[in-house]
Amino acid sequence: MHNPGDVISYIEMCLTEGTSLQRGMNFHIKPAYSIILMSVRPGAPYSDRIEDDGRLLIYEGHDVPKTKDGPNPKDVDQPIRHLGGRLTQNGLFYEAAQAVRQGLSVDAEYVRVYEKIRDGIWVYNGVFELIDAWQEHDGKRNVFKFMLRLLEIQSIDNSQAAILDHNRFIPSSVKLEVWKRDKGQCVICGSTKNLHFDHIIPFSKGGTSLKSENVQLLCATHNLSKHDRIE
Repeated sequence: MHNPGDVISYIEMCLTEGTSLQRGMNFHIKPAYSIILMSVRPGAPYSDRIEDDGRLLIYEGHDVPKTKDGPNPKDVDQPIRHLGGRLTQNGLFYEAAQAVRQGLSVDAEYVRVYEKIRDGIWVYNGVFELIDAWQEHDGKRNVFKFMLRLLEIQSIDNSQAAILDHNRFIPSSVKLEVWKRDKGQCVICGSTKNLHFDHIIPFSKGGTSLKSENVQLLCATHNLSKHDRIE
């Protein structure tokens, strides 16, 4: 299982989850959690955004499928149900969030979040909990918005919990800048395998996730050896 900040390929992501991830929203794809694929790159198809120093993710719902003779998906409201009445992925996530808000469910849905930072390059952003959902007008149509909050303890099964004392959601602009600056390789040994976005000064010691100067690429070996030296 990956840790927040790990850089992986699409194939590695699918192997980790044990399924081919063909869509961005995957409600309850596993008994314990859902999965979403996000991107805030220029030209990304949906308007996802990050708030509160990475603790909150505002994720946009998905459009109707594009069909040969159908309308432009960007011109019509994002659907809550399919034509046959079954809930879409928007509807499933929306109802789960509303159940928590209305007190009908005690536990929020856990969601594993993967972020695309460039073609073929993904980052595992960790486990979030789905805490709110609403519809808003974007100037042309109604879209769904989902609010997800980063879990401090990254555990959704019986495995050992990882407490996020230094990991925080690093903005895509910073990830892309660091990836380009460090040439997609570990700054210590030059490895291109098992990479991780690492805080030079840990978050718990006042380091920031918002500036590329405090973020570097490390391979798994040097990432572990560095943290072994932190007191």
